[in-house]
Amino acid sequence: MAVDNPAKIAILGAGPIGLEAALYARFLGYDVDIYERGQAAENVLRWGHVRMFSPFAMNSSTLGLAALQAHDPAYEAPDGGGLLTGREYAERYLLPLSRTDLLADHLKLNTSVVSVGHEDLLKGELVGDPERGDYDFRILSLDAVGNESVTSAEAVIDTTGVYGNPNWAGQGGAPALGERESRDEIEYEVPDVLVCERERYANRSTLLIGSGYSAATTAVALAKLAEEASDTKVTWIVRRGGSDSFPIKVIESDRLTERAELTAEANRIAAGASSGLAFHQSTSISGVLRTADRNRFVVTLTGELEGEFEFDNIIANVGYRPNNRIYEELQVHECYASQGPMKLAAALLGSSSSDCLDQTSHVPKTLLNPEPNFYILGAKSYGRNSDFLLSIGLEQIRDLFTIIGDRENLDLYSTAPSLQE
Repeated sequence: MAVDNPAKIAILGAGPIGLEAALYARFLGYDVDIYERGQAAENVLRWGHVRMFSPFAMNSSTLGLAALQAHDPAYEAPDGGGLLTGREYAERYLLPLSRTDLLADHLKLNTSVVSVGHEDLLKGELVGDPERGDYDFRILSLDAVGNESVTSAEAVIDTTGVYGNPNWAGQGGAPALGERESRDEIEYEVPDVLVCERERYANRSTLLIGSGYSAATTAVALAKLAEEASDTKVTWIVRRGGSDSFPIKVIESDRLTERAELTAEANRIAAGASSGLAFHQSTSISGVLRTADRNRFVVTLTGELEGEFEFDNIIANVGYRPNNRIYEELQVHECYASQGPMKLAAALLGSSSSDCLDQTSHVPKTLLNPEPNFYILGAKSYGRNSDFLLSIGLEQIRDLFTIIGDRENLDLYSTAPSLQE
C-alpha cells in the first residue's frame, strides 16, 4: 500500500538489492535505515573469486551509476558488457555506492535484525485487514557486541538473501546423521581452492556434493588443483541419476557464455576428463562423523557409491534457503514448496522456460503480502528457487515503488542518465 513521505523505510540487508532499494527510496525523498549484520556487500565478497555469468550492465542500475558520478565526477564504471568477479563487482560498484552521500549515513553495519513485528499488534490480530498498515513496525536488532535496540519504521523491505543459510546435505534435504554436529566444519559455500584455501585442499581428499552451478564451479577448480597437486583426490556425488549422466543441465544455445563454458567443462570433468576426480550419480550422504582426532570425516554413502569412506574435506554445494524467523510474527503467506512469498512463488511456478534469462519480474502485485507495507525482494523472494538474477531484483525495486509511491508509471531507472550510454 502507499506510504507517504517523509516516512521511514527499514531495509534489511546491504547487498546489491538492499543498496539499490535504499537508493531508490532516497531519490524519492524517503528516510531509510539500512541494517546489515556485517559490512556492505559482505556476502558478495564471500564468493568474490567467482566470475559472474551476467554482464555488469545487468547487475547495475542507471540510478546507481548516476549517484556514483554525482558523488565523484571522476568515477569510472566497469564496461557494461564486462563479466566481473564478485570482488570486482563489490569493489568497483557496490562499495562505492554504499559510500555515496545518499546512503553512507543511513547504514547500520554490524547490526543483525532479530525480529520484525508490531508494537501493539499480534500476528493473529486483524487477519488480512488493511488496518494492520496503520501500525508501525517494531524492529529488534543486535549490534556487534550484543547490545539490543528497538527502532520503528512505516515500511520494511527484507533483502537479506539466502547465501548465509545453506540447505542440509543429507537425504531428502534433511540433515544426515551427524551433520548437525559437523555443521561448522563442512564447507557449504564456494571455497577459493586455487588461491586462498589452496593449502586446505591440495593433496587431500574432498567429497563434493551438489549438481548446480556452485558445485560446477567448485568441481572445475578442484580438477585444476588436482592437475597441479597430483595427490589431490575428489569424489563428486549427485543425488539424481538416469540416462543423462551429466551433473549440470545443459541450456541449449545458452546466451550466457560464461555459464555455458562452465557447464561444458564441469560435465566434461564428470565424464572422466580429470584423473583426480571421480563422479557418481544416484548417490546420497546418509551419515557423517569426525574421526577421533577430528582431522577427517567418516562418511556413509548410499546409492551407486555405497559404503563408508574417509575424506579430509566435505564441500556441500547443495543450495540455500531463506531465514524466515525474522518475520515470523508478521502475516506472510509462504509457498509450501519454495518458502518464498506465495504470490511470487505461484507466478514462478507458472514459468515454463528452464533458462533464468527468460524471466520477468511479473507484476507489482506479486510483491504484496497479507502484511501491509512488508515486502521481500531479491534472492530471498525466490525462496529455495535458485533462478534469481540481480536484473530481476532491480525490476522488483521499480515495481515495488509504484506501490509504495502510489504512482503506476513511476520508473526512476528510465529517467536517470546512464554512464554506459
